[in-house]
Amino acid sequence: MQNFEFVRPTSVADAVAALKGDEAQPMSGGQTLMPTMKARLAAPEILVSLTAIDEMKGVRKDGDQIWIGGGTTHATVARETAESYPALSSLAGRIGDPSVRSRGTIGGSIANNDPSACYPAGALGSGATIVTDRREIAADDFFQGMFMSALDEGEIVTAVKFPVPQKAIYQKFIQPASRFPLTAVFVAHFGDTVRVAVTGASSDGVFRWTEAEEALQGNFSADAVSGLSVSAAMMISDLHGSGAYRAQLTKVMTQRAVAALA
Repeated sequence: MQNFEFVRPTSVADAVAALKGDEAQPMSGGQTLMPTMKARLAAPEILVSLTAIDEMKGVRKDGDQIWIGGGTTHATVARETAESYPALSSLAGRIGDPSVRSRGTIGGSIANNDPSACYPAGALGSGATIVTDRREIAADDFFQGMFMSALDEGEIVTAVKFPVPQKAIYQKFIQPASRFPLTAVFVAHFGDTVRVAVTGASSDGVFRWTEAEEALQGNFSADAVSGLSVSAAMMISDLHGSGAYRAQLTKVMTQRAVAALA
């Protein structure tokens, strides 16, 4: 790991000021950045920690949505949304292990947009809004490919706003070594609208399975998905599973999710 200057601002405004310039890098929970720095794959000259910004922490009701500060840990999300959004609570409560959940944050996970991360599926499946220090971005526009998002240089995820569906569930097929999902789906039913978000499967990162959404809007049952298939062409293929395997898992996990809800 290279030498670096460590800055720990206590407000979003101070964090934004500290991030001006190419040499600065923001850090939230550090669950991805610190291992990357130890491996010398990243070497920021200035590390700007977001962990002391109280305005970016907490969970609260915001009209008909749930507001979650970007600096809120997975453990806190799991605990504080247990009644208001059980599906999101279940998702957060199964990320990594207790150590990861006590340090990792929702804002850091969403900003990083790992192709196997859990929160992107929850945000995209819920139709959430990503709030930054500059603007609000719909989840449909935010996630733009593997480790890519709509964030500009130095832009910070300060909060995420979740609409609460009538019912929802997160079905996760865990890769035991990493605790990341080998493939997982988040299914949300908003009355006449169904959203199905898939993570861990595609080399383009999280995506919505629109064909399944259309089928489920007319018939919300596992049978509605039985005749559908996902192309394996863009799926991740590695030692844990082929692209074809992940494509099949996408279908199976969606069927399990719908069956559990129905």
